[in-house]
Amino acid sequence: MKFDLLIKIVPCFVLLAGHRSQAQEQQPGNVSEPATRVQAAPAANPANGANAATGDRSRRGRGGFGGPIELNPDDKPAFDEPPAGIDKQRDDIPHGKLEMIEYDSKTVGTTRKMQVYTPPGYSKDKKYPVLYLLHGIGGDETEWQRFAHPDILLDNLIADGKAVPMIIVMPNGRAQKNDRAEGNVFAAAPAFATFERDLLDDVIPAIESRYSVQADREHRALAGLSMGGGQSLNFGLAHLDTFAWVGGFSSAPNTKAPDELLPDPAAATKQLKLLWLSCGNKDGLIRISQRVHSYLKENNVPHIWHVDGNGHDATHWRNSLYRFAQLIFR
Repeated sequence: MKFDLLIKIVPCFVLLAGHRSQAQEQQPGNVSEPATRVQAAPAANPANGANAATGDRSRRGRGGFGGPIELNPDDKPAFDEPPAGIDKQRDDIPHGKLEMIEYDSKTVGTTRKMQVYTPPGYSKDKKYPVLYLLHGIGGDETEWQRFAHPDILLDNLIADGKAVPMIIVMPNGRAQKNDRAEGNVFAAAPAFATFERDLLDDVIPAIESRYSVQADREHRALAGLSMGGGQSLNFGLAHLDTFAWVGGFSSAPNTKAPDELLPDPAAATKQLKLLWLSCGNKDGLIRISQRVHSYLKENNVPHIWHVDGNGHDATHWRNSLYRFAQLIFR
């Protein structure tokens, strides 16, 4: 893997030198420690992305989302908690633009919508990298904006010199004609798999025809939360000729088996610029990410493994975007 920042590979995750003071390294001898069993916190409401895992999670009883959790010795944070106010608008800095656009989807056979953020000072005279950011099973093209405000978050990071000016595309990952998150949202799961073709054949060409972008794999990133995290791993790792930066935030059970995601770990290592896996230690779906992390570790595929103290909730997803956005396109 070729990172443009100096990296240090430790047994459980990759630490970037610029964040070393924020990371917590695995201590010698931890590999022999037993796993810890904890109770899962309730999930965020899939319909609104709200953080439902509030209160004293450590004292919750039965009924947690996803089932019991077995924490391994290396299920630890790679970074400190972000500072307060990461997605609060600041009036003393330049602001980008957030707009809803439409595109023709040949995959679905209809006109679809997606939100697009362009950074402060966006100009057709400059080429920009693009992050394609995917939502969860109960969300749509507006979900990220409802709880994480990616436009404000990126405005702040760019103003502080912590992120490269980039375009963020938030499409609807439910590739069917009625793509609204209504009724039994889980019944639409097959449409999330269909989105692979919509993304590659319709979304990306639409963006690259309308915006001034750097149209190559080194300048495309794919990341998402929950169902969108699974999509990002499934699609991103299957198309490393299209994406060099891939991130899954508390990825859902739609995530393929690790040996299907990366049947040739050595080849993937040469192509990836960054592979990010994160999950909360109160998330009942953590086993999905743990399984991928273990496979990557066993096959010496460099990656970031970040386990924070949250559940399957908006706080984890917002904080993961905050960290991921600072690492890509460097």
